[in-house]
Amino acid sequence: MVPKIRRGSRTHGLLVYLYGPGKRDEHIDPHLVGSWDGFAPDPGRDTSPDPDPKVTLARLVAALDLRVKQAGTKAPAEHVWHCSVRTDPGDRNLTDAEWNTVARRLVRAVNLAPEGDPDGCRWVAVRHADDHIHILATMVRGDLRRPRMNYDFKKAQAECRRIEMEMGLRRLKPGDGTGAKTPTSAERFKAERTGRTEPPRETLREAVRQALAGSATEEEFFARLREAGLRVKVRNAPSGDAIGYNVALPGDRNRNGEPIWFPGSKLAPDLSLPKIRCRLADGIADQTTASADTSGRPDWSRPARERRTATGIAERAATSLDSEDDEAPAQLVGIGELLDAVAQTSPAAIRAELGSAARAFERATRSHVRAEHADTRAIRSAARGIIHASTALGRGEDGGTTAMLLSTLVLVTLAAARWHSARGHAQQAHASRQTAEHLRAAYRQAATTPVRALRDQGRALPEAERRTHDATIRAALPQQRRHEGGTSEKTDALAATLAQAEQAGHDPKSLLQQAIDMRELDTAEDVNDVLVWRLRRLAQLPAHPDEAPRRPQPTVSRPTFSINRKAPTTAARPITSDPRNRPPRR
Repeated sequence: MVPKIRRGSRTHGLLVYLYGPGKRDEHIDPHLVGSWDGFAPDPGRDTSPDPDPKVTLARLVAALDLRVKQAGTKAPAEHVWHCSVRTDPGDRNLTDAEWNTVARRLVRAVNLAPEGDPDGCRWVAVRHADDHIHILATMVRGDLRRPRMNYDFKKAQAECRRIEMEMGLRRLKPGDGTGAKTPTSAERFKAERTGRTEPPRETLREAVRQALAGSATEEEFFARLREAGLRVKVRNAPSGDAIGYNVALPGDRNRNGEPIWFPGSKLAPDLSLPKIRCRLADGIADQTTASADTSGRPDWSRPARERRTATGIAERAATSLDSEDDEAPAQLVGIGELLDAVAQTSPAAIRAELGSAARAFERATRSHVRAEHADTRAIRSAARGIIHASTALGRGEDGGTTAMLLSTLVLVTLAAARWHSARGHAQQAHASRQTAEHLRAAYRQAATTPVRALRDQGRALPEAERRTHDATIRAALPQQRRHEGGTSEKTDALAATLAQAEQAGHDPKSLLQQAIDMRELDTAEDVNDVLVWRLRRLAQLPAHPDEAPRRPQPTVSRPTFSINRKAPTTAARPITSDPRNRPPRR
């Protein structure tokens, strides 16, 4: 149940709209379901011998505005309190009596008409659809004083949560005031008329967030906004310093033909220029590598390398969230930027799911908890590296390292859900879990080819070698995972990875135990897949199994990578030649 509160100055105009046909003839059988005394005239169902809706509506307006006129100049300029209350599409239709109860509880909760107070404000509740009502009240009491209505929106929200529980309706998550501003009804209707899939406010919010991901300076941020095709207007103080910015979509104009501008702060609380400057203040660790080798040929392995580096950094962010240190809130912001970077640079087949994941996680990046002495340079650098590698080469990476990164990001977002749940952030925790589901769907698509190739290699292992690796897996996996991970079919890819790690000079038993000890496995959808990608990163094995492994340096928790190291550009087919000599795919 969602209450939406506005204030105005025209009692008559609002009632004309509520009792009228609506903007698209959506108002059906408008009538009162409640009023301050239960006897207010109803223009929709006047039972007098010669009813005239206009006369009845005028009587209703006069009754509602009586105390406003008596107060004269002491009445507030915007004396109309208007609250629409809507149930969820999946809820049952409430009866008129139930809507009357909802209206009475809300005007009591916000202190318009306290229980047993004869001087409460006058109000009516109009129903013209099955799923919602409109409450109109005039904000002058019987004693001609103004009602005390501090925090009326929060009080209405809290009362709606109680009503949902008592009436068996869908229970929404309580908010904390950090959510982005939702599009207005006018914005939604205009989007439908103009054929847009979403209101401009939402399109602009996503575009600004993506431009900010990995930006090192304010100038780069504004440049990327313009490169994205947005209209940008920077607001300057008399001194010439920028104090804010506005953005608009090309072609989005008002009735006067002027662009419709949105300040960054109206898109989301953390997209104002001061908040953006705070994010950019620490700078970015410049880990960007060249996009060509010494011969000047494009380095097609760079996108995969940047994703592999980002995977290790994401692992450390998850550890920060689980350890509840002071940097956890800032790590959430960094993970949001990393998701935006991956969504922009991933193959078309999974781009929609990753875009949905980034949009969902945006809500999880904001809460009232602030980080102290946070250092997000590493994770923001990872996002920057992914974007710059894609920009330099004209495409991103669609091979095994994308699956490797997504597998880790699933666990990171689940760690974020636990972190928010422990602090009572219901909306943020729900958004984190939604993000994990989108990432899992994207991972299944990205991992299909490389995991299938690994399983084929596992089934092709000599029988004696396969039994050895199966014994290692059964001995190392935790007791609760033995049944899941002990079947031969499920462990084919894991056995193949252990065989490659052993060939590269690692001890399979100690390496597998190190992978298990890195983080919990209880939230993994497939523990074998998670361990495969951890092992391949720890042992510096290529993400695509068909590429020949190299003997790495001794295993460490944070491996380093050579700029000329080979990495596949796609998981769709084996790479048999030097990837730097391959032309870009179009």
